[in-house]
Amino acid sequence: MRPVIIAVAITGSVPRKKDNPAVPITVAEQIESTREAYAAGASLVHLHVRNDDESSSSDPDRFSTVLDGIRMHCPDMIVQFSTGGRGRDPEARGAALHHKPDMASLATGTVNFPTIVYENAPALVEQLARGMRQYDVLPEIEIFDLSHLHAMRRLMGEGLLGKQPHVQFVMGIKNALPADEHVLDLLLGELKRLAPKATWTAAGIGRHQRDVIEWVLQRDGDAVRTGMEDNIRISRDRLAASNAELVRMAAEACVAHGRRAATPAEARELLGLRPKGAA
Repeated sequence: MRPVIIAVAITGSVPRKKDNPAVPITVAEQIESTREAYAAGASLVHLHVRNDDESSSSDPDRFSTVLDGIRMHCPDMIVQFSTGGRGRDPEARGAALHHKPDMASLATGTVNFPTIVYENAPALVEQLARGMRQYDVLPEIEIFDLSHLHAMRRLMGEGLLGKQPHVQFVMGIKNALPADEHVLDLLLGELKRLAPKATWTAAGIGRHQRDVIEWVLQRDGDAVRTGMEDNIRISRDRLAASNAELVRMAAEACVAHGRRAATPAEARELLGLRPKGAA
């Protein structure tokens, strides 16, 4: 059974305790939720941090404390910081990169969200890409629109990205990419034309999470993504009890497609990351 990376996005910027009490908000909750997800089969964790009032934060100290806790309990897990912009000062979005997580998210263009414009001006995108390069942090290129693939290709041409980028298609956000198999095929065709060595995954938002995981596995994707950032429910009538429960469901989907959850060492190899502890 060939390995597939299971990425867990534990918190995000949007869901609150009032939406699902299991959403991990505090630093301690995030560390414990990641530990549980790791035990369930996740090899990569995508992190946002929150202020005490549950709002989005760019506080480097909070990122650092969560990073240290994860490395203590899940020493070989891939840790990816968010540099996303919802509720965050643009100038602070890369403030935690100097802590040298393994990866960080990088959106390469602006897009409409349900109630806001998610702004990623070219100068900011380049600034974040340079910061990731400076600290040897692998970007995960977040694609919300076809044009964002071409922006990624320009960054590659400028030497700000390597020849093997890791790409995530984000599907199912209102006003952005729909959760549609045909659209995914169009995006994959363009990705393979522009960056044939790229690894890829896709995230399905809300009720689309399970369908998008299936589409990725049917197309032999390198990773699947789950977690409470994207979806807080098991079904319309039941909230997810934990991120670990969502990871277990993703792992079951992998097995059903003849795949298995990658170990952290296998995930690092797939993404071109150095083995943990290597100089």
